[in-house]
Amino acid sequence: MFLLANHLLQKLEQWDRWLFIEINNHQSNSFFDGLMPYIRNSFTWIPLYVFLFFFVVLNFKGRAWWWVVIFLCVVSLTDIVSSRIFKETFDRLRPCADPDFIANVRLLLNRCSGGASFTSSHAANHFGMAVFIFITLRTVFKNWVWLALPWAVAVGYAQVYVGVHYPFDILGGAVIGVLFGLLMGVFFNKRFGFANFGN
Repeated sequence: MFLLANHLLQKLEQWDRWLFIEINNHQSNSFFDGLMPYIRNSFTWIPLYVFLFFFVVLNFKGRAWWWVVIFLCVVSLTDIVSSRIFKETFDRLRPCADPDFIANVRLLLNRCSGGASFTSSHAANHFGMAVFIFITLRTVFKNWVWLALPWAVAVGYAQVYVGVHYPFDILGGAVIGVLFGLLMGVFFNKRFGFANFGN
């Protein structure tokens, strides 16, 4: 059983590295080379966060502050679980920091991000935010709220494209984010939801 599990883990790592090379090397182009470092940069999205903050506060008054608090809780929880539990437990080297793999990496940032690789905190944070936004604001933004999900996917993809994470790091972070976003979103809707907006 141990040998089978070890063989499966080796296969998963091979697939992970193969998919990384496909995204980081074989899908590369000059347009994405310029775009992806901005997509994965949290500061790029500050105008979006500011818009959401003012929109919710101006439209929902008292309930808005609970939305802001729980939104921040989602970000904090996903970050803590990803960084303090998974990264410290698995301690996986980033592709751009692995001396046995670095020759396969196109690093598009000025430096290889610090810390371990699994799971991606960027992915955990952004999938958590996206799912929370989707669940709590879907009656407000209607079909526009679906953009939250490809936004999170784009951020995760960019992390692989620029060379700082493996695809399975993104998948692991996405699972963490979806779980916390879902749990906190359902909790918010039951206690303070915006379901009657516009009615």
